[in-house]
Amino acid sequence: MTGAGTLLRLIRNGDAVTRADLVKQTGLARSTVAQRLDALREHELVYEAHASASTGGRPPTVLMFNQGAGVVLVADLGATHSRLVVSDLAGQQLAETTFDMDIGEGPEPVLDTVHRHFLELLAGIDRSAADVRGVGVGVPGPVAFSTGEPVAPPIMPGWDSFSIPKWFSQHFDGPVLVDNDVNTMALGEHWTHWREHEHLLYVKIGTGIGCGIVAGRRIHRGAQGAAGDIGHVRLAGHDDVICRCGNIGCLEAVAGGRALATKLTELGLPAESSRDVVTLVRAGEPQAIQAVRDAGRCLGEVLAGAVNFFNPGAIVIGGDIAEAHQQLLAGVREVIFQRSLPLATGDLRIVPSRLGDRAGVVGTGIMVIEHILSPEAVDRVIQGGIAA
Repeated sequence: MTGAGTLLRLIRNGDAVTRADLVKQTGLARSTVAQRLDALREHELVYEAHASASTGGRPPTVLMFNQGAGVVLVADLGATHSRLVVSDLAGQQLAETTFDMDIGEGPEPVLDTVHRHFLELLAGIDRSAADVRGVGVGVPGPVAFSTGEPVAPPIMPGWDSFSIPKWFSQHFDGPVLVDNDVNTMALGEHWTHWREHEHLLYVKIGTGIGCGIVAGRRIHRGAQGAAGDIGHVRLAGHDDVICRCGNIGCLEAVAGGRALATKLTELGLPAESSRDVVTLVRAGEPQAIQAVRDAGRCLGEVLAGAVNFFNPGAIVIGGDIAEAHQQLLAGVREVIFQRSLPLATGDLRIVPSRLGDRAGVVGTGIMVIEHILSPEAVDRVIQGGIAA
């Protein structure tokens, strides 16, 4: 049955902007369309705007999505740095803040800080908790997406099986969605710049290395939410390198930002983080440039297998080390085009992220908005239920 939620989607997408359009698109009777629109107006999701051009007679009323009917709270939590955004229901940013915070402090101290900042952002735009329609959180670790609980995250002590949705439900109504940060980055990059591609890989190379997979224009998380964990794929010839996961020769332990910083420090170029590595590259340090290019070749080895197996239309490289993208991508491209099949690389694009460090908040916001405004969720709200 075609409910009010379907009509809202048609209006949001611009596929139907008049009552006559909706009747034609849905096949519903005019009276039924009018009833559905009344329900959408009662929930302030739709309003009637200026009349469109007419070929004669009374011009039809144009139906518009009310993107100001509520707000969405978005948190992109990194290992040491976080970005929070409040957006309207069309994803337009209304307020933002960034701050340093160690996610290793544990869930309650971290989320208390996030909540305080959210309330400050809301107050700054004259909004309140009652206006919040949904919350999205990206975290730097594996997540059971169905429950919103981190699963044994290596750099998030105390977060294992902690219910982030349950914590936020004490403060805000509406659904709370939680995902691994690289998945939200993949979604943000794909939605914003690559929607014509059905299949895409987004690789984040910072302190560690992870990969978000877009398959059939949807995020592919795998059976347990662990899909895309390429940082722990073993590289041949690196059996002397021990990874923090306990295995040897992992890509992350060889080519991640922490590994590069350690290597350069041992060579007499002090570096504590992936950002320090990029600073050295930009300063023209030959050893840093070589280290990043070698890291790109190692990443290319793993991605060559992914290209042959998955056949993506584009590979987008993001994260701190990607700021040195000329050297990094040179190494990546060199190996991928050497070791992947011509059929798989014929139209393959390998490019740096266009959204940069905003990919996470953009993708997390899209994730929440598309969930709360899905036809099923809208129909549940209109019928008196609560969106899942």
